[in-house]
Amino acid sequence: MRTKFILTILLFSTTATFAQTDSATIKKIFNEALANGKSYSNLDYLSNKIGGRLSGSPQAQQAVEWTFKAMKEAGADTVFLQECMVPHWVRGEKEVGKIISSGGKGIKEVPICALGGSIATPIEGITAQVVEVNGIEELEKIGKEKIQGKIVFYNQPMDPTFIETFNAYGKAVKQRFSGASEAVKYGAIAVIVRSCSLVQDDNPHTGVMGYKDSLHKIPACAISTNAANWMSTYLKTDKELKFFLKMSCKTLPDEKSYNVIGEIYGAEKKDEFIVVGGHLDSWDTGTGAHDDGAGIVQSIEVIRIYKALGLKPKCTIRAVAFMNEENGGRGGKKYAEIAKLKNEKHIVAMESDAGGFTPRGFSSDATPSIKSKMLSWRPLLEPYGVYDLDGDGGGSDIEPMKALGVPLMELRPDSQRYFDFHHTPIDRFEAINKRELELGGASMASMIWLISEYGLH
Repeated sequence: MRTKFILTILLFSTTATFAQTDSATIKKIFNEALANGKSYSNLDYLSNKIGGRLSGSPQAQQAVEWTFKAMKEAGADTVFLQECMVPHWVRGEKEVGKIISSGGKGIKEVPICALGGSIATPIEGITAQVVEVNGIEELEKIGKEKIQGKIVFYNQPMDPTFIETFNAYGKAVKQRFSGASEAVKYGAIAVIVRSCSLVQDDNPHTGVMGYKDSLHKIPACAISTNAANWMSTYLKTDKELKFFLKMSCKTLPDEKSYNVIGEIYGAEKKDEFIVVGGHLDSWDTGTGAHDDGAGIVQSIEVIRIYKALGLKPKCTIRAVAFMNEENGGRGGKKYAEIAKLKNEKHIVAMESDAGGFTPRGFSSDATPSIKSKMLSWRPLLEPYGVYDLDGDGGGSDIEPMKALGVPLMELRPDSQRYFDFHHTPIDRFEAINKRELELGGASMASMIWLISEYGLH
C-alpha cells in the first residue's frame, strides 16, 4: 500500500513537472512571436511586393522563389522544391456587367468578376433575360421552358444565423462551383452567382467553378451582394429585365510549378514528419493576404521561432507552401503522392487557411483518442485564448493525406470577418492586424511542439 502511494506521488510530481516545463516553453514561444515575430513583415513583402499569385502566373513563380529564400532565412536545416503541374487560367480584361431594364430604358453597370475556370463570353458579350433562383434545387421546379436561352441568377445568400461562418459558406458555395453545369441542363446561356459573403458591399467574390465534361460550357461570373440585392428587387417588378455580360478569360496549357518545403531535422526521430503549411497561390483580384498569405508566413514562423529559441523538436518539422489550392489542389495531391511513394511516416499534418485573425483553437480530422489527447493540452493553451479544440475538419491542401492514415488539423481563427475579404479585391495587407497574425504562428508552434514531444497516441 505504501509503495503504491509513493508511486502515485511520483507520477503526480512528474506530470506536474512536465506541465510546468511545457507551460514555460509555450510562454517563450508566444513571447518570441509577439516581441520579435516576422510573420507581419514577411506578409508585407508577399502581398505588396509580389501580390496576387494565381497558379501558372509569373507572380506565383516569384512567390516560390521568395518562399524558398524566406525559409532559409528563418533557419530551416534544408529547403527544397517539389515539382507539380498546375492549371493556368487567366482573367483577361476587366469584366463588364450591366443590368438593363425592359425596353432598354435604364442601364446600371454593376460589379462582377469571372469565376475561376470560366470560359469567356463571345467578343460582343451576352445579353439575355434573367431568371432568379435561390439555389440549384430550384432549377427543376422552374423548368427548362422558362430557363431556355436565359441567364440564371443564383441568389442564395449565406445563412447569417451560423455562428461558425465556414458552415454558412459550405452551404452556399455549391451554387458557385456547380451552378453553370446544372443550369446548362435547362438551356441557360450563362450564370451569375451571388458572392459568398455575409457583408452587403460592392466587392464581387471570385472562386473556382467546375464544368462537367459531358455538358456544354457556359460563362459564369460572381456579382457583388449589393448588386445582387438590387437586381433581385427590380426583378420583382420588371420580369423582362436583362443582363449584359462580357468576359475575356481563358485557360492556357498547364504550367510547371512547385511546393516549397523547409525542414527542421528531428532530434530523435528524423524520419517522422509533422507538416505545417498553407497555400502559396491566391486569386488575382486582391493580393492574397488572408487567403492564404497568412498561413504561409505563419508556417515559416514556426521554423523561425524554434531556431530563435534553440528548441529541438523530437520529430522533423516540415513547413510546406502548397501550390494551387485555389483552382485545382495539385500541390496537396502531389505532396501526398510523393509521401506515399517514399513510404514516409507522418505524425500529423496541420494547415492554416482560415485567415490571419485571432486564433481560437484547432479543428481536427482524427480519431476520438487523438482528439482526447489534444483536449488534455487545453489548459496549456487557454492562457493565450486558444481553447476551441473540439471542432471537426482539416484543410484542403492536407486532405489527400487522409487516405494515408495521417491525422489532420487546422488552425481555427475567429471566423466572423473572414468572408468579408475572401476572394475579393480587398484581401490586402491592410486588412491584417499584426498582433492577431503573430498569435496564429505562435499557436501553431505551440501545438506542434506538444505533438512532437508527446505524440498523438
